[in-house]
Amino acid sequence: MRITIEKINIFRKTFIVYYQYSLTKIDFTDIILKKELISMAITTKESILKVLSAYNPWWKTGTVSPQMSKTYKRFAFHEAMKRLTDKGIRRSVVLTGTRRVGKTTIQYQMIEALLKSGVAPQKIVFISLDHPMLKLSQFQDVLECYHENIYAEQDTYYFFDEVQYAQDWDRWLKIIYDTQPNTRVVATGSASPALMKGSRESGAGRWTVIQVPTMSFYEYCELLNLDRPNIASDLKVTTLLHKSQIERTQIMMQLSKVQNHFMRYLQVGGFPELALADNDLMAQQIMREDVVDKVLKRDLPSLYNIRNATELERIFLYLCNVSSEIVSIEAITKELNGVSRTTVENYIQYLESANLIYQSWPVDMAGKKVLKARPKIYIADAAIRNAVLMDDSVLTDPVEMGKIVETAVYKHVAAFYYQYATSVGYFRGGKKGKEIDIVVDYPNTKNILIEVKYREGAPIADDDAIVELCEESSAAIIITKNADDYGVHNTKCGKDLLRIPAFAFLYLLGNAEKHGYRGMEQ
Repeated sequence: MRITIEKINIFRKTFIVYYQYSLTKIDFTDIILKKELISMAITTKESILKVLSAYNPWWKTGTVSPQMSKTYKRFAFHEAMKRLTDKGIRRSVVLTGTRRVGKTTIQYQMIEALLKSGVAPQKIVFISLDHPMLKLSQFQDVLECYHENIYAEQDTYYFFDEVQYAQDWDRWLKIIYDTQPNTRVVATGSASPALMKGSRESGAGRWTVIQVPTMSFYEYCELLNLDRPNIASDLKVTTLLHKSQIERTQIMMQLSKVQNHFMRYLQVGGFPELALADNDLMAQQIMREDVVDKVLKRDLPSLYNIRNATELERIFLYLCNVSSEIVSIEAITKELNGVSRTTVENYIQYLESANLIYQSWPVDMAGKKVLKARPKIYIADAAIRNAVLMDDSVLTDPVEMGKIVETAVYKHVAAFYYQYATSVGYFRGGKKGKEIDIVVDYPNTKNILIEVKYREGAPIADDDAIVELCEESSAAIIITKNADDYGVHNTKCGKDLLRIPAFAFLYLLGNAEKHGYRGMEQ
């Protein structure tokens, strides 16, 4: 096929529109053959090199600018560096999480750490595969351009940003791993199931996927450099059950230092840049535009070839309204008249793949049969829900606040246990169909039960599911609202329940994560 002037002009116009407005990925095969596109001037190695040079200023300066690396380091940074620098087990690292959680910043911080450790700047290359130029280029051409012009050897540190946009990315990571034994790779991606699938197939034994959730309440307090509690580094939530009343009171007096910051955390969420913003309303607007809209209108349509993004938006809005509730596919299809069951099921999976929602599935406990397996849906961060619904009254409505806090608690617990042989679900069953909000399900030991009662008084009845099943658990925890609603609740079976306010529970969970404790004391 000949490349006509008309076809070139069509391509140029399309590229300009794509670049300016960051719309969904275009199927350029309808315009011109792929091999012909690659040969065009717009994706020459000279133009690729210009883009790479702009993304890699340390090739000239030897350093990473503070604007790129930031000061505060997420927990995920330390986990990723441990994996990258492990001399015994060579694994590529893949960071997954929604937009604006700091994945790219973590990469820059890792580059900064490597430079400070003595790694030559030219050995490190950052490649943003979300850039229009690099999206249109072949993966091999980008790597060849780097090695031909910057660094010829194969003991390189590759940093790939938004790797899922590269065609056959998993195959290329496999090739790099198998053929370049001295090369290390760190990649980021926003579509976690695609990354997981690649990990199970091409990546089996080759790379590790690390989830980067939105910041925990503990990280939020650290980022803002708040006056933080003076507590023991090895203090875990369930150890409070074994403390004296005086000790528990002293600990709560310390934890109360961060209580007044909890509501803002729920409003602006765990997005580092937004948490630092001076204008909370502006932060919520940016969250809608940069986190939600770009994912719904660009990322997911591009990755999954979605032609009707409006249906996707409608489903996500519905899920925002029912966050922390058990959902029925049939109910959603009925509510959203005209949307098929298959579409609803697929779009929920896509939203989970973009790390915008969690699905919590029922857990069988103590031989009590669970009700029909329907998931609970949680929005990935309570602040996303607030920003989408645009209703200030949710923060004063007790029912809505219960949903928001349960969403935050689930996010923290799920993130805490992500890397381990556990699952986090819920229980609903028995004769009365009573529910336990969150169950940390261990395969070969007793579970941890968590019930969110974010309201005044937070009464506990003897026939509540968490009371009836607490004897079969390693720990049973009631999440309350106020600082004085705290202590030990004695049950009829003789097993004590811990009552702890939400802000204190979330902070202590972050404290445990910070200091390396991944499980609660049993």
